[in-house]
Amino acid sequence: MLTDTFGRTHNYLRISLTDNCNLRCFYCMPEEEYSFTPHGKLMQVDEIEQLARLFVDQGVSKIRLTGGEPLVRKDAAAIITRLSKLPVELHMTSNGIRIDDMLPQIVDANFKSINISLDTLRSERFFQITRRDYFKRVRANIDLLLHHGIHTKINMVVMKGVNEDEILDFVALTKLNAMEIRFIEFMPFSGNKWTSNQVYTEADILANIRGVYTVEGLPVGPHDTAKAFSIAGHAGRVAIISTMTAPFCAGCNRMRLTADGKLKNCLFSSSETDLLTALRAGSDVLSLVQGNISAKAKELGGQLTTNFEHIDTDFLKNRSMITIGG
Repeated sequence: MLTDTFGRTHNYLRISLTDNCNLRCFYCMPEEEYSFTPHGKLMQVDEIEQLARLFVDQGVSKIRLTGGEPLVRKDAAAIITRLSKLPVELHMTSNGIRIDDMLPQIVDANFKSINISLDTLRSERFFQITRRDYFKRVRANIDLLLHHGIHTKINMVVMKGVNEDEILDFVALTKLNAMEIRFIEFMPFSGNKWTSNQVYTEADILANIRGVYTVEGLPVGPHDTAKAFSIAGHAGRVAIISTMTAPFCAGCNRMRLTADGKLKNCLFSSSETDLLTALRAGSDVLSLVQGNISAKAKELGGQLTTNFEHIDTDFLKNRSMITIGG
């Protein structure tokens, strides 16, 4: 088992397949002209499988595929097929655009859940946020997942002055659909022009929802990032990821493998360990993994503070969100 100096065991690996994406969300990938990582510098299918097996041998029981947008890789189907044969729960986070194209592979892989990133239910606002006109396709593909009985979650990054007025519209989706809506506090990354006054907090979100609905908190597991709530008479539920105001670092069991094969022990860590170069050189990868996890900070990558109003993004050392993996 991969355990850090604070006694946290790590059994959840998030693998980014690419930093490429078919959207241009301003808070994730700010620049329209973006130099994506050349394919040869990305982990290849065999390499992803080799590294995944190494982590599984060390106790990893859950793998999530992320991006960029994981389904834009031309060999995404091959990767999904390979990983689906490992003794792990397989999950994915996607923007939903290519779900219809990949549905046979998704169904065959028996994903435990699929998270769809969607920050608005209004087509014109979708275009403003993503700079692309795919809203109708994404909505149709969410319905497609539900139709096939695939456990579906929607990730909504709530940004003050941008989309907080749609929280209740998202909650309404859970009335008849057994889905989970996850409201996420806006987080700072390199280049996303984050400011503290854009953060719509957990308290804000709950106050908004409780103004209309009766909600009841559900049990929180030791490794859960989201606090879930049921709503009377609703088939689905809502949840809040309060990274900025109430972080959940004490129970963290997550590791992130970037598309170019670097291991990050925290979303906000300034350091990373190059596993891909070591793998290609035939070097000892496991010792690198163990060293990376041993060096994990107590909370928030050792960079951020729970007093988010005083975070100075000019001093953050990190990648952009799209190069880390969601």
